[in-house]
This record gives sequence, structure tokens and C-alpha cells, in this order.
Amino acid sequence: MNNEQERNNKVFISGEIVSEAEFSHEVYGEGFYEMSVLVKRLSGQGDILPVTISERLIENKNLKVGDNLSGIGQFRSYNKLVDGKSKLMLTVFIRELLEYCDFATPNAIVLTGYICKQPIYRTTPFNREIADILVAVNRSYNKSDYIPCIAWGRNARFAKNLAVGEKIAICGRIQSRDYQKRISDDEIKIKTAYEVSISKLCAYENAINFDLEQEFNLETYKKERLDYDMYKAEI
Repeated sequence: MNNEQERNNKVFISGEIVSEAEFSHEVYGEGFYEMSVLVKRLSGQGDILPVTISERLIENKNLKVGDNLSGIGQFRSYNKLVDGKSKLMLTVFIRELLEYCDFATPNAIVLTGYICKQPIYRTTPFNREIADILVAVNRSYNKSDYIPCIAWGRNARFAKNLAVGEKIAICGRIQSRDYQKRISDDEIKIKTAYEVSISKLCAYENAINFDLEQEFNLETYKKERLDYDMYKAEI
């Protein structure tokens, strides 16, 4: 993977393992495992994120539920057949494990990619502005990851005018969100969605205005982390 592709999609998370590692798949003889990691927010709540990690990285580490996991990787998507239908799945793909410490920003992501669906702009009953964005991020071997993102306030106002095909740069965090899906008249299931909560957004040519790498070392997400909690309190 070249340097440009690494900058397209870079994630840092640090949190507590909350599920046992389960075998997922094998690529060229290398096994990959899935687990869930609880990453705390500044508000005190947390996001439970799906994580994929190579057996090579966890060999001899004996990672178990309750242990801390800190790593750098990418936020990836893939299609999975569920109940006869193709479903977009998302996971944090860990490329490097780090020694745990008390990171000021335990959940950070930087992306550069293309708008692949017209952003959906809306307001809440309390006039909070929100925009849903789907971003296509290039990866090696002519692959792309399709990443759902959510913007607030002035970022939402900026996003609503973006056109399909425009290239943008994003900084933020990955969040999990529970929602209800009606299966039938008498059955409702609780499901979980994963998305990037945007703290900084600009056209790609203006990305020089902020240092993507620096976002991993600065505590710049406090307001955006609280925005979602305020939004949930409204609905």
C-alpha cells in the first residue's frame, strides 16, 4: 500500500475488548479474526465497534475479553449475504497494534474520498442540522470502501451542496448507533449501524488547511462527540 492510499483511510482506536475473537476468513494462508471493542466517548458513553485483526498480529498475545486494544488501521466495507440479500458491512481493519496508554483521543479517523450518493440534509424538531453522506474511498487492487458519514451544523450545510463525484477530506470518529427495524406488525428488531461522525470537512484541494496526521494527536472532537448525544436526547 502506497503512502497516498494510507492517507486515504486511517483509523486509530483504543478501547476494551468486549467479545471473544472469532475466526472470520483466510487470505493467502493468513487467518483473520473478528472481535468487538468498546471505545469510550468524552461524554462517558461508548461505541462498540467491530474489529478485524490478523492472526499474525495477535499471535502469542493471548488477547481476551477485558483486555485493552490500541491500534492503527482502516475503516473498511464489504458485502455480506444476509437472509438472501447483500448487506454492506463495516469493520475497523487493524494493521498495527500499539502499546496501550491513556490516549487523549481514543477514536479518530481521517478519510479522503468521493461523494457517491447525493447527501441527505435534514433538521431535527429543535432545528439541529444534519447531513448523511456516503463516501467512496479508494483502496489497493482497484477496490473501494463505502463509508457512511454524518455531519452536523455548518458541516451539514456545507455537505448539502456537494455533488456526486466531488472529492472531499474528512476528520472525525467512528460511532455505533442502535435503531429499531420493523420486521412485521408484531416484531421489531434492534439493529446497530456504524458511521463516521464528522468533526472537520472540506473540499480535497483545501485539505492542506489542516494536518491529517495531526488529528490523531489533538483533542479536537469534544463538541462533535457531544452533538450526537444531544441529538439522541431530542428524539
